Amino acid sequence: MEFDVVIVGAGPSGLAAAIRIKQMNADLSVCVLEKGSEVGAHILSGAVFETRALDELIPDWRDRDAPLQTMATDDRFLFLTEGKAIALPTPPQMNNHGNYIISLGNLCRWLAGQAEELGVEIYPGFAAAEVLYHEDGSVKGVATGDMGIGKDGQPTGNYTPGMELHARQTIFSEGCRGSLTRTLFERFGLRADCDPQTYGIGIKELWEIDPAKHSLGKIVHTVGWPLDSRTYGGSFLYHLENNQVVVGFVIGLDYRNPHLSPFDEFQRFKTHPAIRPTFEGGRRIAYGARAISEGGYQSVPKLTFPGGLLVGDTAGFLNVPKIKGSHTAMKSGMLAAEAVVALLSDNSGNEAHAYPRELKQSWLWAELHKVRNIRPSFHKGLWMGIAYSALDTYLFAGKAPWTFRIHADHDQLGKAADYPKIAYPKPDGVISFDKLTSVFISNTNHEENQPAHLTLKDEGVPVSVNLALYDAPEQRYCPAGVYEIVDGPALRINAQNCVHCKTCDIKDPTQNIVWTVPEGGGGPKYPNM
Repeated sequence: MEFDVVIVGAGPSGLAAAIRIKQMNADLSVCVLEKGSEVGAHILSGAVFETRALDELIPDWRDRDAPLQTMATDDRFLFLTEGKAIALPTPPQMNNHGNYIISLGNLCRWLAGQAEELGVEIYPGFAAAEVLYHEDGSVKGVATGDMGIGKDGQPTGNYTPGMELHARQTIFSEGCRGSLTRTLFERFGLRADCDPQTYGIGIKELWEIDPAKHSLGKIVHTVGWPLDSRTYGGSFLYHLENNQVVVGFVIGLDYRNPHLSPFDEFQRFKTHPAIRPTFEGGRRIAYGARAISEGGYQSVPKLTFPGGLLVGDTAGFLNVPKIKGSHTAMKSGMLAAEAVVALLSDNSGNEAHAYPRELKQSWLWAELHKVRNIRPSFHKGLWMGIAYSALDTYLFAGKAPWTFRIHADHDQLGKAADYPKIAYPKPDGVISFDKLTSVFISNTNHEENQPAHLTLKDEGVPVSVNLALYDAPEQRYCPAGVYEIVDGPALRINAQNCVHCKTCDIKDPTQNIVWTVPEGGGGPKYPNM
């Protein structure tokens, strides 16, 4: 299939790019591929949404019934000890006046509708599995994965071959740790002049709570307990419409203690005496997890290459202190779209060099530059990070004449013998839960008779290295129970449970685990997340 532009991923950046292209030139053919069973199925975010990019893209979004219903009304920032909650001043970057508490998945579903009205073709359930190249080495497009391949690698009775989609320009908007983007990094050396990307894992639940405890528009963020002062992370509680509350926990994947379990830290957090009462008498209705790109300004790679370009979280535009990346992802997609339209209009080559130039002149780049040192300052611990962040914000106003460097997350994990084990309480099934019960309500499903999409470069490493030195940390950093050590000993991979968070691909200490796309349509199916 031939298109002017193929976009990989129907997240906020990819859909914003598609809409902007058609707004500028309705004659260009645009196709969006989405590996989820529907648009929004794999989208998970907090999310408190800043409308700046949406205002630019679709100024009349209010008249078009965009799913932004709950205005943020009340910001609270708490430091937790094991038994107390201490109110702190809300950092200015976290002031949410004028923002909305939303489901990002629902916003993407709405954006997809806007794109289709403009003539964009959107194909959910098709996973882009391979980058295609011209003879001169430039990107030609992508190929979707074959359907109906059995575990033995042979076609089954349901076999359907993948499709090749060729494009004059291919926009990669795969989200965090994109599997195709990783191959582009290597082929084109896109990370040669930037720091490694660093990540966090965000785990989220959606609850329906007692109406007497609901406060529409209320926002609460916490730091501190249950994490120690050396581990970066914190929580969020956002009160949506319909007596719903989203609660989540984010932990930086640069943590050192291999005994730490992000999932269990989140479950333990909900038992805090200042947090638990919100959920007592309520009902948990959804669960999910995903990694997020936290490196920011220092970690943005080269964004263009012959035949294509990178946008959104696959490039890493999250503003960590603001805890927002959807508006920056959308803006990157819009700027990429404008550069692509100009390139295709005048046939001025096959690389959209105008995109990074315009990006560096935009509010997006200024926003990331201003906060570039805040997340790295927490590498030395919570109190050092808070102290530096205050200086950077109030004294230097983001204009300090230095830039902190960033280190890869998988290099940070310590040996198991050097760190204390963590005794996590058993889940009570009321406020706290186990992994498998949680995966069930994420609506995760994969066709069982297919090759595992989680592969190992070396089958011996999980036992000879990970188990021997780190006490098999993949059993804990995975929030879905995919990895377990069984008698032998040996590593069992329960790929059916995978919620596509990519944490294993990021945190594995020897980078031995490789995440690839399963059959299209597989994975979670998030409602209202």
